[in-house]
Amino acid sequence: MIDPRLLRDDLDATATALARRGYDRADLEALRDLDERRRNLIAEVDGARAEQGAASKAIGKASPEDRGAMIQAAQELKDTVARLEDELARVRAEHTDRFARVPNLPQVDAPDGVEGDGVVLRAFGDKPEFDFDPRDHVELLEAADAIDLARGAKVSGARFAYLKGEGALLEFALVRYAIDVAMRHGHVPIIPPVMVREEAMYGTGFLPTDEQSIFLTRDDDYYLVGTSEVPLAAMHMDELLDEAELPVRYVGYSPCFRREAGAHGKDTRGILRVHQFEKVEMFSFVHPENSDDEHERILSIEEEIFSGLGIHAQVVDIPVGDLGASAARKFDLEAWLPGQQAYREVTSCSNTTDYQARRLKCRIRVAGGDNLLVHTLNGTALAVQRAIIALVEQHQRADGTVLVPEALQPHLGREVLFAR
Repeated sequence: MIDPRLLRDDLDATATALARRGYDRADLEALRDLDERRRNLIAEVDGARAEQGAASKAIGKASPEDRGAMIQAAQELKDTVARLEDELARVRAEHTDRFARVPNLPQVDAPDGVEGDGVVLRAFGDKPEFDFDPRDHVELLEAADAIDLARGAKVSGARFAYLKGEGALLEFALVRYAIDVAMRHGHVPIIPPVMVREEAMYGTGFLPTDEQSIFLTRDDDYYLVGTSEVPLAAMHMDELLDEAELPVRYVGYSPCFRREAGAHGKDTRGILRVHQFEKVEMFSFVHPENSDDEHERILSIEEEIFSGLGIHAQVVDIPVGDLGASAARKFDLEAWLPGQQAYREVTSCSNTTDYQARRLKCRIRVAGGDNLLVHTLNGTALAVQRAIIALVEQHQRADGTVLVPEALQPHLGREVLFAR
């Protein structure tokens, strides 16, 4: 959530920044007026309560002949307080809902544009070349009995799969490899809950704007997380962190669940876009002065992980029109997928500045100064299914086997996958 003071103190700059995200100035002006109404009502309620309290105390000191009129006046003040409190509750609810739908201000250096307009900053790794027709991941995994899409669909429907045998072992190896790299950079491993309350989803900015993509349990009102960013961020909800504690860095592993609403008919082959997947996620709580450096740091860890896997990929600066609501800036890694002859996203990392922290009420205790909102950042260390696709497609050989990158061999215990 953005700071309402931005609309009071610097409406022009705020409107200019959010116009890059397609947000209309008139809507911001209406929000400014709503915020002013909320603040005025708070003052009116406080004043009416004080007047009511004074009137009640005065009744006990009044003469008998004056007491009746004073009781009547006190009752009228009580009714006024109740009316103002009802109005304030309504305005506060509207204020919370409408401000929750305003996206974060994009950083100045983030490129303009919409999906597909990302700026390629650099590439790393050798782009694979084959002297045979490369197979896609489905052909490679099915030939090795490492995946079962048909039974996944039978049991759970479209966009589900079983990983089997070497496919399952490959997941375990990739997860431990990614966690080990993140741990070397100071991230504490976490296994978080994947069912969360509404407060956690709201606090991280996935509600109300992304509700159509989230699974909700029928009877218990638990949300299934689409990323462990949610429970990692919410770990410190309603907390005051000591400045000396920062940075606080985690790396979480969890299953993730997404409805993929609006993605019907897109990437339906294989495991590129599925309803359930596993992910290793980095998350950082940092001082506001350090969030830009932390963003670059998380990105460099992602590059290290995929470089270590020998995967050719490119770093893309995502345009403001394709940012999630909470992100001020985002970088993606896009790996080359020979089966599609295209680059596809395999990781992302976002700086959400103080947007999540304001909702989560997560602050920093500053010695000798005012408390500050912490800055939060997230980054995918490894999305398992997409990493598997990139790895098997880029390292495949003509006979259908797959070379295991050297960095992964200690975790997998073999140098070649799918050898018969």
